[in-house]
Amino acid sequence: MAQTDQPRHGAQQDTGTESHDPKVPAAWAAFMRRGWADLPREVDRHPVASWAARRRTRLGEQFPGERLVVPAGGFKVRSNDTDYRFRPDTAHTWLTGNQTSDAVLVIEDGDAVLFARPRSGRDSDEFFRDRQYGALWAGERPSLEEISASLDVPTRHVDDLDAVLNASGKTRVLRGVDPRVDATITGDDSADAELAKVLSELRLVKDEWELGELRTACDTTTLGFTDCVREWDDVLVHGERWVEGTFFRRARAMGNDIGYDSIVGGGAHATTLHWIDNTGPMTPGELVLLDMGAEATSLYTADVTRTLPVSGTWTPLQRDLYNLVLDAQRQGIAEVRPGRPFRAAHTKAMEVVTHGLGDLGLLPCSVEEALDEDSKVYSRWTLHGVSHMLGMDVHDCAQSDPDIYPQGDLEPGMVLTVEPGLYFQADDLLVPEELRGIGIRIEDDIVVTDDEPLNLSEALPRDPDAIEEWMATTRR
Repeated sequence: MAQTDQPRHGAQQDTGTESHDPKVPAAWAAFMRRGWADLPREVDRHPVASWAARRRTRLGEQFPGERLVVPAGGFKVRSNDTDYRFRPDTAHTWLTGNQTSDAVLVIEDGDAVLFARPRSGRDSDEFFRDRQYGALWAGERPSLEEISASLDVPTRHVDDLDAVLNASGKTRVLRGVDPRVDATITGDDSADAELAKVLSELRLVKDEWELGELRTACDTTTLGFTDCVREWDDVLVHGERWVEGTFFRRARAMGNDIGYDSIVGGGAHATTLHWIDNTGPMTPGELVLLDMGAEATSLYTADVTRTLPVSGTWTPLQRDLYNLVLDAQRQGIAEVRPGRPFRAAHTKAMEVVTHGLGDLGLLPCSVEEALDEDSKVYSRWTLHGVSHMLGMDVHDCAQSDPDIYPQGDLEPGMVLTVEPGLYFQADDLLVPEELRGIGIRIEDDIVVTDDEPLNLSEALPRDPDAIEEWMATTRR
């Protein structure tokens, strides 16, 4: 990996050291700054532009006469002088479509301006010396004109931002995204928290474009799961890591990235809800829990879980436990309808699972007592809620008013997961030995419609017989 002779350029600093720096021979700098063609660059209007404009209007209407500041954020350090690949703040991209670093959206009196960091001219040292922003180091950034033409929003240089932020008038800021913006404007905790809340709540109901992007993410995820099963012989040799790498290849090839760290839990690792080390083996006779989601280029993500028999066939005990979780999921999905409480899927799924635990003789009390809000002893083996909102964040809309989400009711256009699980820890002495170390979760991405719930990830098999057939016919 190449290394620049320039000190690390912070995400919010000015451009690189100029040619009078004694480390940079003046002749070399002068030679580098001449002889470059100004190539024409055609930019298409982004399909999200009209949708984003409507979102900005809706947000502005919530805060008339106020200045709203929504940053994209900057680079985050991975190690020393290397950064993670940039991923913008969700609210910023939802309002603009912009995915370049350091940009800041300002909405004031209904008018929006995107303050952005464009590519530097070839008359400066930045393009060949700055490892974060220089075209020869990190690739060419779009110009202000190109950003404006693509996203259909007025643009100004980010260097002009401070003057706007320091102007008089009530200002609300989406905090915790851009340290420079946070430091520039004195915080009003209550006002800023209300902005974050409203931004979350506006994203609860997805528009037509968003639903299409979520379907794209789910379709890519289906292909990624299928890739993993196709390479099952390699999976048996290399273990959990092979699944992680195989799925990432598909997510990156057809989208932006994975939407979250893939969970590949073979055997007892499946009982750890967020097992992301993915360092274990795949052992025939055990189950493996795969919780993975591809993130589309638009940053909308899928979130899908399947539990598979490593050998390709279920044991009778595994099948019985799996069918219990599948029945809970199916009955939970049936509750995803307009006007029903968001938690209805969870309530129904837990009823099904708890009755199953009672049939297994595991409950220390009656099923009715276990389901009582003051008891919930069943949760020793279920551990988590069944649903969360899904969108550009895998756990979407998290700063909403709790009375709206998760305590509120469902509306058409909302997208949520339904993902009951059953987990018997390897050291759990309250269950029979044959259950210990078994973890099962089944998760799909469900759209609330005016009619039946719509499963965006239904292409991946869930029925145990269908899973056996899928693994047998897909594995090469």
